[in-house]
Amino acid sequence: MKLVVGLGNPGEEYENTRHNTGRIIVSLVEKKLENNKIKFLTPDNFMNNSGKAVAPLVKTKKDLKDLVVIYDDIDLPIGKMKISFNRSSGGHNGLGSIIKALKSEEFLRIRIGISPATLSGKIKKPRGEKEVIKFILGEFKKSELETLKKLSKKVADAIEVIFTESKEKAMSLFN
Repeated sequence: MKLVVGLGNPGEEYENTRHNTGRIIVSLVEKKLENNKIKFLTPDNFMNNSGKAVAPLVKTKKDLKDLVVIYDDIDLPIGKMKISFNRSSGGHNGLGSIIKALKSEEFLRIRIGISPATLSGKIKKPRGEKEVIKFILGEFKKSELETLKKLSKKVADAIEVIFTESKEKAMSLFN
């Protein structure tokens, strides 16, 4: 079974927050790829416990190869995505929870940028733990949600390439 997981927090108060980017993207991508044999999951537990929802569905090395996790990345500008494989959590607690639960980093991730950028492309991200938490739990502006909506088409295309061709081809086309 091919599994695409969108990380975020359950509940209305988190619905349009930056930390819910994975959930937002998965809900948009699911509509675009609904005919495929892909299971889409937005865990009903909080971000830091994402592994509890994913582990029961990923039992073998084959399952691991068919897993794609989509989540927010403060180090990328909004509207950008990056596909990576077999990397650390990079400090992302939701991803860390999945890595710990699966006892492996050998799965694909699609990181979705959430930070504003200057016209020259320099990322403007908050400094300090309190400011970062305030930022990621802050709501997207309407224009930012539109940017994510546009990006979801590219994410859907990338997922199709991952599952029909290879992760390497997807990385070369979309990174």
